[in-house]
Amino acid sequence: MKFVAFITAAYGWLLKFASFLPSPLLLLIRLYWGYQFMMSGYGKLKDFGGTVETFRDTFQLPFPEINAALAAGTEFVGGIFLIVGFASRAAAIPLAITMIIAYLTADKEAVQELGNFLVNLWTSLKESSTPDKFTSATPFLFLFASVIVLAFGPGAFSIDHLLARKYGARRD
Repeated sequence: MKFVAFITAAYGWLLKFASFLPSPLLLLIRLYWGYQFMMSGYGKLKDFGGTVETFRDTFQLPFPEINAALAAGTEFVGGIFLIVGFASRAAAIPLAITMIIAYLTADKEAVQELGNFLVNLWTSLKESSTPDKFTSATPFLFLFASVIVLAFGPGAFSIDHLLARKYGARRD
């Protein structure tokens, strides 16, 4: 019985320790990926003509000036919002959409490879196709970070958390 009591107590300590981890982890995710988004947007804004040219010639997007401005602005402003933890969930939505569009325009082959993997998995569980191309494509981690912040919020170390405490709004 002492062993069971020890295991139960140890598990309780583990849960108590683990309950402190989400906010620091979310802070690190927001700081790192917010900075990456901000710098990506800044790079697009700094060389706006080159960005428009890439959107027009390489990706063949309609209205390349508007799309370039939307992508650059979303990444730059959304990145800043993630860094400081302000309107984090709201900022995560357009950032995730921007990354989905990046997949569909700049990494079509990665999306097709993921589709092949899913079809093979569904039909015959073949090993010939893997989602590696999808998960190693540039937008993947940006999209993943956006979805994490959207799903779990910014954590306690954020302006959102401070505003929620001050005004009594939900923090989850």
